[in-house]
Amino acid sequence: MKKIEKVLDAVMRFLMALAMLTLLVFGTWQIFTRWVLGNPSTFTDELLRYVLIIAGFIGSAYCFYRDEHLALTLITDKAKGPFKVILDVFIEICILFFVAYVFIYGGWKLSVTATNVSSVMHIPMKSLYLVEPICGVLIVLARILKYVQMLTDKKGANK
Repeated sequence: MKKIEKVLDAVMRFLMALAMLTLLVFGTWQIFTRWVLGNPSTFTDELLRYVLIIAGFIGSAYCFYRDEHLALTLITDKAKGPFKVILDVFIEICILFFVAYVFIYGGWKLSVTATNVSSVMHIPMKSLYLVEPICGVLIVLARILKYVQMLTDKKGANK
């Protein structure tokens, strides 16, 4: 299980680093061509927009993996005992349902049915839309790893 966690962590960290490097390099190139050469690059605006969206999706998956995502804990912090356990389970079920339905199912349907291409780079949008179901799968994997770790920790504590 630890190997899977390490591989998942390394893959998501690498993808985020690659996205940030791409944003840095092509953002600098856009500034250089606009202000120094006086002839702005035509593809960098569209590329940076898509890479920023991809970085956002990968970043959200990584936050779910690290359990550092945004959470409104106003009610869960005040809950105690069995009600807190039930509430936590309900919240996790809602998260999994939302991610499975919107990210995985919706993103897959969107990427399969898309027929348009990007205006400047002429990339099929279906390939760009694939980041949504891929990150949905990463989020579900992250949550499943969390559940397995919680169960194994509790079983180890009971022995």
